[in-house]
This record gives sequence, structure tokens and C-alpha cells, in this order.
Amino acid sequence: MSTAANTREPERTAARRFFVETWGCQMNERDSQRLTGALMEEGLLPTREPAEADVILLNSCSVREKAEQKVYSRLGRYRRLKSDRPGLVIGLCGCVAQEAGERALSRVPDLDFVLGPGRVAEIREALERRRKGERPVLTGFPAERDYAFDSISRESSFKGMVTIVEGCDKNCTFCIVPQTRGPERSRGMAEILDEVRHLVDFGFSEIELLGQTVNHWRQPGGEEDFADLLNAVARTPGVARLRFVTSYPRDFTDRMVEQFGRHPNICPALHLPVQSGSDPVLQRMGRGYSADAYRELARRLKATRPGVALSTDIIVGFPGETEEDFALTLQLLEELEFAQVFAFTYSPRPGTAAPRLGGDVEPEEAAERLQRLFALQEPIQRRLNEALVGEHVEVVVTGLGKRPGMLTGRTSCHRVVHFEPDPSLVSGLGSSTVPLKAGRLTSVVVRQAYAHSLLAEPIARVA
Repeated sequence: MSTAANTREPERTAARRFFVETWGCQMNERDSQRLTGALMEEGLLPTREPAEADVILLNSCSVREKAEQKVYSRLGRYRRLKSDRPGLVIGLCGCVAQEAGERALSRVPDLDFVLGPGRVAEIREALERRRKGERPVLTGFPAERDYAFDSISRESSFKGMVTIVEGCDKNCTFCIVPQTRGPERSRGMAEILDEVRHLVDFGFSEIELLGQTVNHWRQPGGEEDFADLLNAVARTPGVARLRFVTSYPRDFTDRMVEQFGRHPNICPALHLPVQSGSDPVLQRMGRGYSADAYRELARRLKATRPGVALSTDIIVGFPGETEEDFALTLQLLEELEFAQVFAFTYSPRPGTAAPRLGGDVEPEEAAERLQRLFALQEPIQRRLNEALVGEHVEVVVTGLGKRPGMLTGRTSCHRVVHFEPDPSLVSGLGSSTVPLKAGRLTSVVVRQAYAHSLLAEPIARVA
């Protein structure tokens, strides 16, 4: 045997790769981070190209109508990749997975497994059972769940999301979340604080507490509520910014409002869905509060935290909504001046009570109302943003801007800011420059305002 043959390096097997596509809310984003972390612990590497993947996971959302059709369309695209990659494993995860269950396997012969949001921690079991020839369906909501927060692959380099409540017991007549996310379940305070400290130790300066009804958190078997948890997290050394989403209006107590105003590191931005400004519509939605009660809460929050940026959700065209009801919603927007509004036309969801209420609004009428709402809201947002022109604000860098040489960031009140970094804030690297990294804090002065963003110039100070 020749010397060359003896010294030839052995052939290397290419690393297996995976691709995760995420639709929906922050809870789904967090679930995808858990899935990613578990797959990386199994030795798989992430890829941005589905065609390169050995495992593809579609983490789905079912809040809007026709969610299943969109999911099956995307799965059809992934199935075609199996002709070139016979060993490709495709898994359906998330809320559509919980809702569809066995139906998904029947409808998509090449689908390998179904994994609901309550079973995210069992991704390894799903893959192992598939290797053994099964097509497992793992849905439902086990009483005991393993969060394994030290195994989560955090996509952000500065913001750490911490789930404190899973599921929901509210049963609003339009909402499918209780079916897809299960009954409400709070994590213990000690475990939550351990995760927060873990994130701070790894350099995360911004913490975001997550829950379908985040302010309904209660200590399991104890007396503490969200006010106590908010106080404990805000006082944790190293937490520079603290956010929480999504709050339920009727669950806000005086103590929670007090804590919101007490700690300067709690960001002056709050998402507080109202859904409608009409009491009859709110009653049919099963929201449990009146428009006046919501107004009073918003005013207390603004008085406790001057300058707070309130955002909200609106459903337009809910069954039975009259023109007078819609006018009350527009009136609410004019009175409270939200910094941002997320509005949608009503979508009937299977298994919810709203489709049985009657009084359907024609789609064309709902769409026309939605456009009127946006036409009212846009100048309100522009006016609120224009009030910041000339102000010095601290911005956390979130990435590169769309224009060359520009960066994008977020103020503590969650407004988007575009700015060009000061030359003193970048380090030279040969003939190029390296801008501030995502997660760094810098101060800017606002020069121009638009309805959805701010344009600013930096000042030479970096935190």
C-alpha cells in the first residue's frame, strides 16, 4: 500500500441540518427557540434553506381564518423536496397541529409527525418514534412540562423571552387559544427568576415576560400575583429593560398598576387589547369589561406612567356589530390616542361560540370599516411620534436598516427608530467598518417622525 494511501484523510459525513418556519405570536417564537435548542443538542445544525434540510418543522398559527389551508399549501411545497431528499423528515407543530391532530396525517401522506404546543419538549421522542417507523401524533396538555430553559436557542442577542403563563381560561367567544394552547397554567416564581438570572448571566439586557394573559399569573399554591412577580423581576440585577405581553384588561389590579409605575426599567410601553369600543359587542365577545372600565384603566396607567405608549387590538365586523357600534370604537381610538393599533376583520374559528351568535357583517362592509379605522389611526400615530422630535432617546440596536449604512433600533416605548451610526461608534476593520452590534444601547436625537417610525441622528454616547 502506498504512503499516499496510508495518509489519506477519512471521508467526512456532512452534518445533518434542520429548518424551522414560524408563524404567529411571541409564544410561537419562543416554542421555535425551544425546538431549535433541542435539535441542536441532537447534533443537527440550522439552515436558512429548506432544500438543504434533513428535518423541516412548520410551527403554525391558527388564530386567523383559513389557517389550515395555508399550512397544507406550505406542507405541499415541502413534500416536493422529498424527491431529492428521500430521508427528509417533515413535522407539523404549533396550534394547527393541536387542532388538526390525526387529520393532518390523513391529509398529508408524507407528513412524518404532528406535535402540539403543549408537547414541544417531546420533539426528540417524535423524531425517535419516526425513526422506528411510526408517524406519531403528540398533542394535548400534560400536567407536568419540562421547560429546560438552559437548552433554549435564543435568536436575539439581547432580548430573552420568558414564558410565565401557558394556556388561557377566558373563553372569549372569538378565540381559539383555549383549544390550541390548553387551560391556563402558571410557572412557579422561583423557576421564572432562575431563568431571568440565567439570561442576565449570558448577557441578555432585555427581558420579555410572555403569557396569553400574562397579568393573570399566580404563584401555584401560593398568594403571590403578577404584581409580586413584576416587582421581583424588575429588581433583578442586570435587567435593563423589562416588558410583558399580552395583558388582559380585567386582570389589571391597583397593585399591578402601581408596580408598572414604580420601576424605571419597566418599559413605558404596554399592549392592552380592547377589541371593541362598544359594550354590546364586548358583551357578545365575552370580554368581561365595559368600554368605560377600559378607559379608566388606560387613564390610570397613563397617570401612573406619563408618556406610556399604549397599543391595542381591534376586531372589526364582529357578529352583530352595527355602524353605531363601530362608531364607538372610532370614538375610543380618538379619546385614548393609542401609539399603535393592530386591527383585523373578524375571522370565524372552529369550535368557538361567535359563529353561532348571528348578525354576520358582510365582508365588504367589514373591510370598508377596517380601512376607515386605519385612516383615523394613522394621523394619531404620526402626531404622537411628532411630539418626540428633538427629544434625546435611548435606543437598543436591533439590526441593519433597509438603507445602506443605516441601523434600526427600538426605544424603550417600543417605537422603531432608523439612524446612521456616528463614526465614533463604529470600529475600523481594514477598509470597512463594523457598526454597533444588536443589543447595544446608544442615544439618538429624533429629527423626523412618520406614522410608523422615527428618523434620528446619534449622539456620541454608548451604554
